[in-house]
Amino acid sequence: MTDSNGSGRALKSAGRSAGFVGAAIGVLAAGAAAGVAIERMTVGRGIRSKARLTLDSTGPYGTLRGTPGVAYAEDGTALEYEVEEAAPDSRGRPGIFRRNGTAPLTVVFSHGYCLSQDAWHFQRLALRGNVRAVYWDQRSHGRSERGRAQLDGETATIDQLGRDLKAVIDAAAPEGPLVLAGHSMGGMTVMAFAAQFPELVRERVAGVFLVGTSAGKLSAVPLGLPAMGARAFRVLAPGVLRALGSQATLVERGRRVTADLFAGVIKRYSFGSEVDPAIARLAERMIESTPIDVVAEFYPAFTEHDKAESLAFLDGRPALVMAGDKDLLTPSDHGAAIVERLPNAELVIVPAAGHLVMLEHPEVVNAHLAALLARAADAVRAPLPDAVRALASGDEVTEPAGA
Repeated sequence: MTDSNGSGRALKSAGRSAGFVGAAIGVLAAGAAAGVAIERMTVGRGIRSKARLTLDSTGPYGTLRGTPGVAYAEDGTALEYEVEEAAPDSRGRPGIFRRNGTAPLTVVFSHGYCLSQDAWHFQRLALRGNVRAVYWDQRSHGRSERGRAQLDGETATIDQLGRDLKAVIDAAAPEGPLVLAGHSMGGMTVMAFAAQFPELVRERVAGVFLVGTSAGKLSAVPLGLPAMGARAFRVLAPGVLRALGSQATLVERGRRVTADLFAGVIKRYSFGSEVDPAIARLAERMIESTPIDVVAEFYPAFTEHDKAESLAFLDGRPALVMAGDKDLLTPSDHGAAIVERLPNAELVIVPAAGHLVMLEHPEVVNAHLAALLARAADAVRAPLPDAVRALASGDEVTEPAGA
């Protein structure tokens, strides 16, 4: 005879443990959910659940959509992307009109680990109608297909993501100058792409935007944990992830049970200041939607990531490197290390900002990104709307609003 109460308690306990570990690893951290216990004592679970549902139904962030398309990776994985075309100019010429024989820029945005193209919401809002842009979901993320190579048992690699980016460029931006933008894992994708396709970089890449990313040595990042905790995490994480990945159904149930703790961990590792609850919920939704087995198959790529030498292929063109001064996942000194290898790059460290700086302080990021686009366009004599130049010249900020 089965003890349903006992098994239920065991499942709930296992779910909570697995959910906590899965949530923590889902943002490259374990524990450190400061303030969550107090919130749980003061706000009822039903109220918190209702608030999440309200934000999901009414939150304005992550809702922008463009013209959809599909690129196919070398293993057949369908990579979903969307294109935002520039609007016709005052003379009715289409947004892709040429001047001096040069096509306008196309900005290709690559998102980070456990996120989706919606992580670029505010940049998309600022640029749409003025700049041709491509936003894509990396394999196994967002609306893209689960990596077929991973379903066959292969571990995801950063080099593979670089080749995926090439497939997206071939499908969505086959001609004209490019600006490559990458956040976190997306920045690593750009580095891998540059090393594998140096001729394309030389001929077409007019600028580079790297935000909240690293060229390597991520295994030494303490993740905001005490030294002993960081060492334990590095030792235990690979095995724990493999175990969680093999019990994906249980873990996903556990993540739902521990949604409040999950939200606290995400907040700590995503932001360095208070943000609009709807923005925080957008981050939660993106990370929640990344299955634990996907989290598991990508994690080893970060401990092995070393693309410092690849940066040489991006040298000699306008570049912008941004980082939050409170980023616990890819600390700002990793951005500084990138700039040491890219003498033409501008380094901007944003105060009171965490890992998702482009969501947390979009006004700062957008102004500097617009300035980069102006430099890149001028370097290749490509047309660029005055609205983009105005965004750059009108927001020369070194401090985020309200800091």
